[in-house]
Amino acid sequence: MPEGHTLHRLAAEHRRVFGGRPVAAESPQGRFAAGAAEIDGRVLSAAEAYGKHLLLEFGDDRVLHVHLGIYGTWRFGGVPAPEPRGAVRLRLSGAGGHADLRGPNACELLEPGGVKVLLDRLGPDPLRADADPGRAWARISRSRTSVAALLMDQSVVAGPGNIYRAEVLFRQGIDPMLPGRALSEGQWSAVWADLVVLMAEGVRSGRIDTVRAEHMPGAMGRPPRVDDHGGEVYVYRRAGLPCLVCGSAVASAELAGRNLFWCPGCQPSAG
Repeated sequence: MPEGHTLHRLAAEHRRVFGGRPVAAESPQGRFAAGAAEIDGRVLSAAEAYGKHLLLEFGDDRVLHVHLGIYGTWRFGGVPAPEPRGAVRLRLSGAGGHADLRGPNACELLEPGGVKVLLDRLGPDPLRADADPGRAWARISRSRTSVAALLMDQSVVAGPGNIYRAEVLFRQGIDPMLPGRALSEGQWSAVWADLVVLMAEGVRSGRIDTVRAEHMPGAMGRPPRVDDHGGEVYVYRRAGLPCLVCGSAVASAELAGRNLFWCPGCQPSAG
């Protein structure tokens, strides 16, 4: 599932291609035909991301909500747009290009007030200037749940996924199994600040890089990492390999249905 930086990049791309101009909308697949008809010909007035949710505003309280889920994708192209291929849930077209949405978990027009209902379910987003990390701390500091699970709970922090979760805990030397209420406020402040920096870099570069300069391939004389997420990482998907910092074997375990990665040497158990 795409992490939050990807949705912020998508919001920016929608603003670039369609912002402030009329947009044609259709549902070649047919599953969003009624919704597409409601926004067809309207001006895209705003495009924003909140965590892993994309909100496209078309005025008159028409807000398109898209959550990509595991399989959803947006594909942008030029004009004229070719004939749709495959199961295209929604095609947006304008003078600046077109965009095809396939396989989303959610593609819906929200009723008035629906945006607030959605946002009320989400924690603060490290990529938004209006985010309040104190809201997340209020939840974390009272919870018996592990900090690793809390960082994947979008109602606690909106945006980070499995990669940022594993990497920020490694960078801060925090045992992923530590209960939230055992985390210090100073540790939480450091985790939040690191997420802000790392995820903003992900928006800029389009990939997830979490490795500090002294541990990059050139500095260590090691080959670059090859992975479909396209970045240099410390522990994510490196189970059994030596830690880039201490040499310990990277550990992995399943937590809440997802694979968790950490270094027992750099993130010693607090239990």
